[in-house]
Amino acid sequence: MTANAPTGGPSGDAPEGRESFRSYYGRPIIKEPTWKVPDVPAYLYLGGMAGGSAVMAVLAQLRGQPRLCRVGRLCAAGGSSASVLALVHDLGRPRRFLNMLRVFKPTSPLSVGSWILAPFSALSGAVAVSELTGFARPIANVAAGCAGVLGPAMTTYTAVLLADTAVPGWHETRRELPFVFAFSSVGAAGSAGTMLAPRAEAGPARRMAVVGSLGELVASRALEHRAGRIAEVYRTGRAGTVLRAARVLAAGCAVGALLARRSGSVAVLAGLCGTAASAATRYGVFEAGRESARDPYYTVVPQREARQSGR
Repeated sequence: MTANAPTGGPSGDAPEGRESFRSYYGRPIIKEPTWKVPDVPAYLYLGGMAGGSAVMAVLAQLRGQPRLCRVGRLCAAGGSSASVLALVHDLGRPRRFLNMLRVFKPTSPLSVGSWILAPFSALSGAVAVSELTGFARPIANVAAGCAGVLGPAMTTYTAVLLADTAVPGWHETRRELPFVFAFSSVGAAGSAGTMLAPRAEAGPARRMAVVGSLGELVASRALEHRAGRIAEVYRTGRAGTVLRAARVLAAGCAVGALLARRSGSVAVLAGLCGTAASAATRYGVFEAGRESARDPYYTVVPQREARQSGR
């Protein structure tokens, strides 16, 4: 058994490369996440878009832009509700989601995330009902403000949830992943506003689309640059293909959003590019993590390098 276990050079030597790495019968060292596709990638995207949309709605309300505010509120409600449904479908039973709300554990990202998602969804849903019926508008405005306060947490808590696992592709990028998800969420919300709101009121949404898309590009590059060997799973295979497409779409969204003021068709195209870019980024990150869990190389070698460098 010892001869087949992961081996490396003597203490102080450089760790072996891919060509010389061996693991115990080539078996994974950690268990691959059992989360399903498309449930979890959809959950990651929809929740982030909803959080960004809630913030956009609050800003539009303060600026006196009712139609953009309406778009933001409805997107926040629709995205958060669909996110809950995707999560419940992945869990298999609605009761399992309710069980996560039985206690509040500050040291558990899953517990904290559940207590962010549940009240945000309830508040956003109530605001959407008021928006569609005109019932209890003053109370709905207060609820919308509370949802807007929770919005930034909605955009990033899923990144913390992923990074808190033992999956190398997520854990080793724990410093950059929240920024990738935050900018992706801003871009997704801005894209929805650019596409759905009247052009006369969509200025803030267009700026959100530009900032979110460009920020996502920069944060993604920073993630790959600082990830070391783990960056391979973000550049190769299915994850690499999807993330390259996400970067092209994000760049297209940024350019389109800058030109969208003059053309409704360009606004729709920019919105579609931004939406697809955000969804592709979440799926690409999800696939990169799963690939790093399958291959024992990404579990063993980065740990050896960290140990030898004194980290």
